[in-house]
This record gives sequence, structure tokens and C-alpha cells, in this order.
Amino acid sequence: MTTADPTAPRASLQRVTALQRWAPMLWSLRIDRPEDFRFAPGHYAKLGLTGPDGQNVWRPYSIVSATDDPELEFLIVLIPGGAFSEPLSRIEVGQSVQLASAIFGFFLEPQLAPGDTLWMLATGTGLGPYVSLLRTSGALDRYRRLIVVHSVRQAAELAYRDELEALAATDARLSHLPIVTRDAGATVLSGRIPALIADGTLAQHAGATLDPATDRVMVCGNPDFTTDMRALLNARGFLPCRRGNAGSMLFEKYW
Repeated sequence: MTTADPTAPRASLQRVTALQRWAPMLWSLRIDRPEDFRFAPGHYAKLGLTGPDGQNVWRPYSIVSATDDPELEFLIVLIPGGAFSEPLSRIEVGQSVQLASAIFGFFLEPQLAPGDTLWMLATGTGLGPYVSLLRTSGALDRYRRLIVVHSVRQAAELAYRDELEALAATDARLSHLPIVTRDAGATVLSGRIPALIADGTLAQHAGATLDPATDRVMVCGNPDFTTDMRALLNARGFLPCRRGNAGSMLFEKYW
């Protein structure tokens, strides 16, 4: 006789409706959405699959969908040999995953003080919350300019590039600046985001300053990136968002 795991989250089985394979180890996964599942752009959810030992394995992923999308979408990196990634690598449309009922996270744009320009800086799958924001009607109406900067190693990892460029073509507020660090010539910009900010290259290409008096910055990505960005923005006078106090920079604790 087996007993339920008391640490397992409340969850429901949801059908996989679509898979987008951007690169061999970078996928977007879409699943059915329960009618009572509510979230704001920047929240993440936990997905569960049965691991090699027969136990459910849970992993958190940022939600990429618009808030009114009837499905939920997630941008996922598969880890070779990973307890969650291994069963995920074999999943097909029509099969099911577990979706925890609760939502999580504090990477929510309304925490920022009012500003003129919003910079959305990301490495890898850190792009996900920004896609949700841009897909959600009215979510960013308070800004005059929107700048999305997405850095990856290889050009194939520029998930949602076509969607973002199409949005930028129809919304004069939006600039999309893709960066590839290991595929020379794939994009106009190359190099780490902090370095491109420090030497002025990023601001020049965006046609904007990075001024705490007028600009707001969201940062989501790998730990080295967020650590460097925190130091750089602190030095420029940006203020963190704290409970009850709006700030000019907001970081996702991604790992």
C-alpha cells in the first residue's frame, strides 16, 4: 500500500496541446488551462511528471501566456539526464502533465514606480515573463517606450524572435534587441548585456538612455547575469523594489 506524499502540491492533470522545439534542448510547451487558474504576467507555476523512480518530479516555470489565453504556455530548457527533463523529452501532444494549483513569484511589473521607459533584460528562458507582459492587453500601457533585450548563445535559441519583431513592427513604442554571444554575425549585437550597457553600446542601439529618473528595468536570467546587473544598476542609482516601496529595478530570483 502506498501513501500520498504530504509535500506534493495540489494539482490537476492537464493535456499537452502543442510543442514548439526552438532548439534540441529548448522547447515551448502549451497545456490546457483550468477555468479557475488565475495569474499575472511574471508569475510562475509548477509542472510535474513521473520521474525514473516512479515519483512525481516538480519544476517551476514562468508562464509565457497572456492572462486571458485559454491555454498555459511555458518556455523550458531540457537538462540532459534531468529527473524532469528525461520524461519531458518523451512527451507528445495529447499526453498529460501535472499542474500545481498555486501560482508563485514576485516578478510583477506593477511593483515598479511610474516611469517613461521600461527595459526588459533577459538571458535564455528569462524572456518568458516579458512575452506574457507583451501578450497581455494593456499590461504596459503606462510606458512611452518598451525595450526588450534577449541574450542567448546560439541564434536558434532566440525563442519568440519572429513574434517580438512582428510586435515591434506594429507598436512604435517597442524595440527588440536580440543578442547572440557564440554565433558571430547572427545578430547586430554580440557580447554580454552588462558589458554592452557599461560601454554604452546597448543604449546607442536602443536610442535611449538608462536613467533612474525616467527608466525602469526588469532583469531575468542566469545568476551571473543578475549579479552583474544588480551591481551595475546600483552604481547608476537605480533602487530595488521592496515590499510596500516601489523601485526603479526589479529582479527575478530565477535559480
